[in-house]
Amino acid sequence: MPVRLPTLILAVLLGGWSAAAQEPDTAAWTAHVGAEYRVINDVTYLTASNYQCRLDVYVPRGATTPLPTVMYFHGGGWVARSKEYMVLNILPYLEMGWNVVNVGYRLGNVANAPAAVEDGRCALRWVIRNAPQYLFDTSKIVVTGHSAGGHLALMTGMLPESAGLDRQCPGEEKLAVAAIVNWVGITDVADLLEGANQKSYAVEWLGSQPNREEVARRVSPLQYVRAGLPPVLSIHGDADPTVPYSHAVRLHQALERVGVPNQLLTVPGGGHWRFTAQQDARLIAEISGFLARHGLTRVRPGPR
Repeated sequence: MPVRLPTLILAVLLGGWSAAAQEPDTAAWTAHVGAEYRVINDVTYLTASNYQCRLDVYVPRGATTPLPTVMYFHGGGWVARSKEYMVLNILPYLEMGWNVVNVGYRLGNVANAPAAVEDGRCALRWVIRNAPQYLFDTSKIVVTGHSAGGHLALMTGMLPESAGLDRQCPGEEKLAVAAIVNWVGITDVADLLEGANQKSYAVEWLGSQPNREEVARRVSPLQYVRAGLPPVLSIHGDADPTVPYSHAVRLHQALERVGVPNQLLTVPGGGHWRFTAQQDARLIAEISGFLARHGLTRVRPGPR
């Protein structure tokens, strides 16, 4: 008998199975999730740099009306990991009964910055264009991700058209999201290229471009803070050795100054999203509350 999603999530949280630590067994994952979700794997949403950018779609079985939809971006410093490796991070949204779009994108070995940011925007355009087929509620699209994925969620949700990073996939659709959930995301890429906060993954992603500082600023969420942005929830450990905690603080302060609804959840002593099971459970509850406060909920049907 397939394990229902609530049971699976409880086992993940209490069993200490870190969502960021390992890729799940494909057969087991399909058996568990396939009982309640229709899963469409490896849909190509963009071809660029001779590379097919692909995503996976999860739609609740029996859905007949448009549903809130989350787009998830995996971490890995823009140069590593895959959408499959971090797939367990979508579990809370599956439990909420949402549609889920798990997005893959060009890593640094395929194309340097700003390619991954362009891919995020193209994935959003694909979601909006294909909303009728998959029952995506385009008024309730939430973008989220961990680390570099948190950065891509921020960029996907914050970029104005004037930034010129939508040109890989031109269209007439208005690219907008309802909320952003940022797990330990980078907010100032230039800060990671040199000096005390230099990180090898950022240096690799920017490569040897002669204008890398300019590109770094162009792909930094802090450059796009302005009034009218969607609500932003940031989660960050104050002992993070990989993405400085100051990135979350500076984003929070900048959003406060322009009146954008936002919240910063600090994990005392927390490292790079490697939190305890109890902390993860609390954070998931906080995310649920944040989404509810901004009208982004779906009441699941009763037992079948």
